[in-house]
Amino acid sequence: MITVRRAGAGDGDVLGGIHAAAWERVYAPLFDPEFAEREVRSRLTRWHERVERGTAEILVAELDGRPLALSSYAPSPARTGSAEILSFYNHPDGWGSGIAPALMTETLHRLRAAGFAEVHLWTLRDTPQSRRFYVKCGFAESGAARDLDFGDGNLLEQVEYARGC
Repeated sequence: MITVRRAGAGDGDVLGGIHAAAWERVYAPLFDPEFAEREVRSRLTRWHERVERGTAEILVAELDGRPLALSSYAPSPARTGSAEILSFYNHPDGWGSGIAPALMTETLHRLRAAGFAEVHLWTLRDTPQSRRFYVKCGFAESGAARDLDFGDGNLLEQVEYARGC
């Protein structure tokens, strides 16, 4: 059974575990191993502050009671009246289980309920699994791209995806 709930004050470790596991599997191969290892560790702890700060809505999806996916969204700083999905991560243990599509459906439902008509997100060009997932969820490339430095001086290209809520 898949359930989706709003993240609470005690979910920092849970969110960090999901983020670190997904990042390690998908993103770490794009970096020097030492840098990647540091980045995976940093993801374990950064969610405590994000939950406390409350500047973004954070959802947790659970499969049979086990938290395996997260989404984070807020009003878009770039597009008035639109929302931006800031983070969307699925623990590798949940891949193929249906938890990610269920979480995206609930995220879009909550965005509609909050009055947003459009949503956009950024993902790395070199993550084909993520890009296929977003297309399956009704997103399309907007044509926008930007470079992102994760802190190692290596610029990686992100592409933007958008859709109606």
